[in-house]
Amino acid sequence: MIRILVFFAVLAAIAFGLDWLADRPGDIVLTWQGYRIETSLLVGLGVVLLTAIAIAILWTILRFIFRIPSLMALARKARRRNKGYAALSRGILAAGAGDVRQARKSANEANRHLPEEPLSLLLRAQAAQLSQDRAAAEAAFNEMMTRPETRLLGLRGLHIEARRRGDHEAAHHYASQAHRIAPLPWAGTAVLEHHATSANWEDALATVETNLKAHAIDAQTAERQRAVLETAIALERQATDPVGALALARRAIKRRPDLVPAVALASRLLARRGEIRKASAIVERAWQYMPHPDLAAAYLDVRPGDSSVDRLDRARRLFRLKQDSAEGRIALARAALNARDFKTAREAMAPLVAPGERPTSRMCRLMAEIEEAQHGDSGAVREWLARASRAPSDAAWIADGIISSQWAPISPVSGKLDAFEWRQPDERLDYIEAMPEMPEAIETEQAPPALTAPEPLGANSHDEDAIPPRETKGDASSSEESLLGEAANTATEAAASGRSRLSSGSRPVMFPQPVPPDDPGTEPEKVRRVV
Repeated sequence: MIRILVFFAVLAAIAFGLDWLADRPGDIVLTWQGYRIETSLLVGLGVVLLTAIAIAILWTILRFIFRIPSLMALARKARRRNKGYAALSRGILAAGAGDVRQARKSANEANRHLPEEPLSLLLRAQAAQLSQDRAAAEAAFNEMMTRPETRLLGLRGLHIEARRRGDHEAAHHYASQAHRIAPLPWAGTAVLEHHATSANWEDALATVETNLKAHAIDAQTAERQRAVLETAIALERQATDPVGALALARRAIKRRPDLVPAVALASRLLARRGEIRKASAIVERAWQYMPHPDLAAAYLDVRPGDSSVDRLDRARRLFRLKQDSAEGRIALARAALNARDFKTAREAMAPLVAPGERPTSRMCRLMAEIEEAQHGDSGAVREWLARASRAPSDAAWIADGIISSQWAPISPVSGKLDAFEWRQPDERLDYIEAMPEMPEAIETEQAPPALTAPEPLGANSHDEDAIPPRETKGDASSSEESLLGEAANTATEAAASGRSRLSSGSRPVMFPQPVPPDDPGTEPEKVRRVV
């Protein structure tokens, strides 16, 4: 609309000018070399205008003629550029699809047509990585480092290649260079993991602060990483600087109240100082977030000189804080077993081993200890141990496929910070030979009917006073040693009893393969890999 108005304004101005000239006629006389030319003003202006137009057209033609070579060169460059970008498009799509041959071909074509284009270097590096040509990939990334616009990309590529060949020092060198140029998330994470792997906890904390200021991580992640690093420092200093270790553990708990290692450490350090009430309160608060065996052990051991009855009372208080917790019931049953209160131990374990439930290996072994300590019934003990060999594994600290009995701030495989999580290991599914018949051949595992059921709450089917206690070496934990010594004979008996129970059925029952218990002996191995 504005253009139309401007056009009409210009047209009106021209019309007004011509009308003004027409109202004021005049003559133009030109005398040159004996020639005399007379004409009106309007005709003279028209001749001048036409002459200017003709000169402009002639100049344009001459300029085009002289520029023909450069225009041809520009056309050739445009064709090469179009071919190069087409090759880049094909190569990137081929690399994304995993077509190695097409990716390398397109990379070579793009590099031929667009040698200075950064994307051609990237495509060449990706094609080399797809074809497992590490030398060519590193050469491409090194060339990227010579250009300011691709320097960070080259550093990241060299960092990845160094990690693939296991050269962690070189990987850290490239990540540090990139981190100094721009605190990118990948560089900050790599530098943090290097410091954590080297146990340079203070440098790791400084890196967390740098990443947070650069917005490479969010505030919640930074708080979690700070808590983990402070816990690692506290664990390292607990013997030499207990006061500083306690301050660090408390700071970590304030950041992450559910961080079990920090809570357990703080409780132990407070107990050493004689602050029993504070040591208990800190565990009780954390128990609401995450019931854990380490917290139960720290709570029951807050006074090492307590009797078994006192420890049982503390276990009861801990159980009442979160009565729906399996760990609370196990801790109560263990304390009751040590105090030889078998009724309380069975009542605590009853909901965990009731029909329809899937007790873990630790629960089954604890029931075997109760049977051994109370009745000495070797048959019931063998049944519980056989059931423990088939039971699901207990929760443990797991990181990158590694199961550990103790928490660690980093993964022993990847070096990732805060990689361990408390959960149950994945169960293994065993397939039968005929796959189409799987729905008919696999049935739910049932508890053996011959097992001795635990006493219900409030029941007193056995007179504890009438049965003399068995001799133990110190507490009920020594009975586990004797029970596990008989575990080698239980597998054959359990299999035979299982075959006899299945002989009357029309369909076979497939039980999972036995899983080794978490505690195979008196010296359990600290770390084992997931099957």
